Amino acid sequence: MELEFVKWLASQSGAAPPISLGIGDDAALVAPPPGRELVVTTDMLTDRVHFDLREHSAERIGYKALAVNLSDLAAMAAEPLAALVSINVPRNESATPLPRELYIGMRRLADQFSCPIAGGDTNVADGPLVVSVTALGSVETNRAWLRCAAEPEDRLLVTGALGGSRLGRHLDFTPRVNEARQLHANFEVHAAIDISDGLALDLSRLVEASGAGAIVDLDRIPVSPDAIKLAHQSGKSPVTHALGDGEDFELLFTAPKHVAAELCRLQPLGCRITDIGQITIDRLLQQRDASGQISPLERSGYQHGV
Repeated sequence: MELEFVKWLASQSGAAPPISLGIGDDAALVAPPPGRELVVTTDMLTDRVHFDLREHSAERIGYKALAVNLSDLAAMAAEPLAALVSINVPRNESATPLPRELYIGMRRLADQFSCPIAGGDTNVADGPLVVSVTALGSVETNRAWLRCAAEPEDRLLVTGALGGSRLGRHLDFTPRVNEARQLHANFEVHAAIDISDGLALDLSRLVEASGAGAIVDLDRIPVSPDAIKLAHQSGKSPVTHALGDGEDFELLFTAPKHVAAELCRLQPLGCRITDIGQITIDRLLQQRDASGQISPLERSGYQHGV
C-alpha cells in the first residue's frame, strides 16, 4: 500500500517555490523567503477523539487535519509554505481509497492557501486512524504575533462567532489565514492565539503568557447559531457554549483601544470582528455580566488528557 500510495502522491505534486525538492527523496527541501523566520506547527488528530470515521468522510477529515495547522500559522501571522503529512491507517482500511481521500481533502485546502504537501510518512497498524500534519510557514523577522505580547488596557477582539462547533463546523471551518494577513499588514496587533480549546481556556493561556489578566463582557461575546441550537439540547446557555466548546478556530487577539475601535467601525475583514473585553494588570481572569457585575471566569474548555 505504501509504495503505491507514495507514487500516487508524487504524481499529484511537484517541486515549486518554496519547495525545491518534494515527495520522493529522504527529505524535502524548503527555502523560506529572505528576511523571514520559519514558523513550524504540528497537530495530531485521532479517530473517535477529533473526528469519527464512522460518520465523517475521509475528505472532511483530511481537510480538518490541515486546517487546524493553518489556523495555528494564522495565529502567528505566518504565511503558509508547505506541509508534511503522516498517517497511521487501520489495517482493515489499508486496501480502501481512505489514504487518497484524506489527501484529496487536504489538497483542496492546500491549493487554496498555496501550502503544498511536501512529504510525510504512512503506516498500517492495528489501531485507529491517526493523521499528523506539520505545517511550515514564514513571517517577517521579529514580527510574529505572540501570546506573551498583550499590553495593559489592550482590547480583546475575536473574529467570527463562537460555540456549537461539534454540530459540524469543526470539520468545515476556513482557517483565518487571509484575515490574519490583512490584520498584520494594516493594523497594530499585540498578541494573538487561535481558539482551539475554548475561548475561556485559550484566553487564560494568552494572559498567563503575557503576565496579565482580562475582563470579558459576556453580553458582547458573538454567539454562533450552532451554540444556540446546542443550548436547546444541553440545557446550558448559548454563552456557556461560546466560552467553552472549543474547535471554533477563530482568532483571539489584542490591540490598542483606538485600533480596536477602528477595526470594529471599519469591519475590514470578510468576517465580523467583535470587541469582547479588556486586558488588565491584575492577573485575574474575570467576566462581567450585562448588569456590570464582575465575577471570576471559569477556565472552561477542552483539556488534553496528558
